[in-house]
Amino acid sequence: MNRYSLCLLWFWLCIPATALSAQVQRDEAKTLIVTTWGGAYEAAQRQAYFAPFAQEAGVEVRLKAYNGSVDPLRRSGPSGGGEWDVLDMTEPDALAACAEGLLAPFDPRSLRPAPDGTPARKDFLSGAFLDCGVVHLVYATVLAYDDRAFPGEKPRTVADFFDLQRFPGKRALRRQPIALLEWALLSYGVPISQLYDLLSTERGMTLAFRRLDRIRDQIVWWEDGSEPVKLLERREVVMASGFNGRFFNARVNDDIPVTIIWDGQFLDMSVWAIAKDSPSRTLAESFIGFATRAENMAAFAHLIPYGPTRRSAIARIGLHARSNVPMLLHMPTAPLNLRRAIRSDSLWYARTEAVRQRWFRNWLAQDKGS
Repeated sequence: MNRYSLCLLWFWLCIPATALSAQVQRDEAKTLIVTTWGGAYEAAQRQAYFAPFAQEAGVEVRLKAYNGSVDPLRRSGPSGGGEWDVLDMTEPDALAACAEGLLAPFDPRSLRPAPDGTPARKDFLSGAFLDCGVVHLVYATVLAYDDRAFPGEKPRTVADFFDLQRFPGKRALRRQPIALLEWALLSYGVPISQLYDLLSTERGMTLAFRRLDRIRDQIVWWEDGSEPVKLLERREVVMASGFNGRFFNARVNDDIPVTIIWDGQFLDMSVWAIAKDSPSRTLAESFIGFATRAENMAAFAHLIPYGPTRRSAIARIGLHARSNVPMLLHMPTAPLNLRRAIRSDSLWYARTEAVRQRWFRNWLAQDKGS
């Protein structure tokens, strides 16, 4: 299964689309609990998915905050299904949770065909169907900077993020060993094609954390996806990692002077999955079917620049719903933005979680403030 094709193929695909009319299957349950990541992402989901589904199905959709990892599912135990029904997870987390038996098996036959009748299996990009879910979008973790902090020369590369002499100031990073290890090696000049081979060795991990040592005293850690924009806006940091859609929203909708560095963007996928012990599984399947209709995926992409994984949805992407900015240009999988992209190796992430976390915890423990 080639998941990288999700990132490489979607931008040039164009499939004719026609109107789709379908009724969402009713479930005896009247409440659906869905995890979401907050901020501009959640706002777009509310408009494109949650509110329309609640109205069409005649149910209440309740949201629960989620910031990633498999730990919340693990902590819930065998009776944890009552806490949530549908989960919006990163692909590595979904693979790990599925392997641990925390998610329900997923049947692609539950999804609607494309508007022109193309079966879902042929309409979704290669690699979209997992044993326990369906990949519904491509997003990127990127680096960005405050324009006001650099009136002259601007940072353009991952190496610039680690250069405190040319670009002094605090940096914000997510408090997780996700993307930052790849960026650390990339700043040395390690080819993108060799990152995961090197990170699979003790030498590679040592080099990565040695590079992070270089900026240790200037790091401000964040955990919630809304924090990087706030830190940049308040001028508490001059550069930050974060999700490309959040930075786009800050610039286009909120007029915050934030600029994305596309060099080394870290491409990943989001997965709709169902908790194994969900008491509303039929309703959860109906929601995923609704959220993956071509017109609804396109409606979401008009609000925030994350790339849908359905060909018939890609063909419908046009202008930003508010500013009329062409959305395809701001997608992480736009051709210009892909030139130096890092494709997340989801299987590597799923298999190395314990090792990565141990290295990261030990490194944090060396910090006087930890």
